[in-house]
Amino acid sequence: MARFDVGRDRSTVVNLVPRVVAIGGGAGLVLLGAWAMVDPNSFFEVLARFEPYNQHFLQDIGAFQIGLGMVLLLAGLLVRPDGLTVALLGVGVGAALHAVSHVLGRDLGGVPERDIPSFAVLAAALLTAGWWRWRDVRGRGS
Repeated sequence: MARFDVGRDRSTVVNLVPRVVAIGGGAGLVLLGAWAMVDPNSFFEVLARFEPYNQHFLQDIGAFQIGLGMVLLLAGLLVRPDGLTVALLGVGVGAALHAVSHVLGRDLGGVPERDIPSFAVLAAALLTAGWWRWRDVRGRGS
């Protein structure tokens, strides 16, 4: 079987394609998630026609989609992404937006006086730990 050496070209493609897919997929997830959070009724009517309509559920899904998208964007955009940093920051963004979803839907159910502070503390812990990790890894030059 004939074999040809693609040398550096292969290395560039192998490194570039996953980053492009991560950035494109991440941007798509962030956009879809933002749509679900900002206009859940439109998102339901156009894209997610699963009865019954539930504004709070759609906004929560939007928050989580944005978090997933942020994980991909951070992994694709950072020069040398550290897995723990990417996870903490991306999930932290999703958790923060989940708290926002509960603020927006505080009249839709749940126990707002417990849920909102709990989700806000979780988001703050994740984002703070992610920021510390990012600073530490960047400071070590790794």
